[in-house]
Amino acid sequence: MNNSVLRTGLLIILILAAIVLYSSIFIVQQTQYALVLRFGAVQSAISEPGLKFKLPLVDNVTYFEKRVLDLDLPVQTLLSADRQNLEVDAFTRYRIVDPLRFYQAVGTIALANQRLQSFTNSAMRNILASASRDAIVRTERPQLMERIQEDVNQQARSLGIEMIDVRLTRVDLPNANSQAVYQRMRTEREREAADLRANGNQQAQMIRARAEREATIIRAEANQRAEELRGQGDADRNRILAEAFSQDPEFFAFYRSMQAYEAGLKGSGTRLVLSPDSEFFRYFNRSVLPNGGSPAIPAPQPAPAQ
Repeated sequence: MNNSVLRTGLLIILILAAIVLYSSIFIVQQTQYALVLRFGAVQSAISEPGLKFKLPLVDNVTYFEKRVLDLDLPVQTLLSADRQNLEVDAFTRYRIVDPLRFYQAVGTIALANQRLQSFTNSAMRNILASASRDAIVRTERPQLMERIQEDVNQQARSLGIEMIDVRLTRVDLPNANSQAVYQRMRTEREREAADLRANGNQQAQMIRARAEREATIIRAEANQRAEELRGQGDADRNRILAEAFSQDPEFFAFYRSMQAYEAGLKGSGTRLVLSPDSEFFRYFNRSVLPNGGSPAIPAPQPAPAQ
């Protein structure tokens, strides 16, 4: 009986010791800070990872992130130096560098995000109000973001926070202004397109007229050259024919008659109403030869009239 009670007591003591040991040990990860609190008061700030100890049932441990945190800001409307309303969308990245000060200033990430949002909005209003729209959108945007980051970083140091980056993701006109600007740009582009088309049509007409004039000149010169060549060819032809005619007039007459027969008796259905002793058929009569000789076969006599 005594042994059973002793074993039970030892078991209870071991269980209590395990509970006490378990409650006095905590682990700090590489991505965390740890604050040991005793009745709400900070006892120690731990930034090194590893196995740590605390008083059981008395001390509590609060963890904070070492990694870079993101804060996406809502879109807000700002007024630029040239009196232009702009819709600005931005985000920030920050890191906790002093967990003790962070805990004493804000205590939680949610409250820190609220404070940083207020700091960033105030810095953007103050800095962007001194710049024109073109400077914000195009020419000086990196410099303006750097100034905003420096301003926010000075205020965030009091919270134990270091600002890594502040970026303007979108800077645009409000929707109503954007539509008006888009319509004006569209009208200007349509006017430019109409001017370009009108200039193109004018140049096309000039080019077409010049091409037609050049084509007319080329055709006229070609026709003139063709007529000259044709006239020269006719002259050479007539000269050659004249020379041939002067050498043998009878043969020339015979040759011209053969050409007339070829041109006049084409086809199988050719009909001519002529007298058999007509001059046109004089070379069909075998009694007459171009060289003046006698025919070997007498010429056929015309058939008697019916």
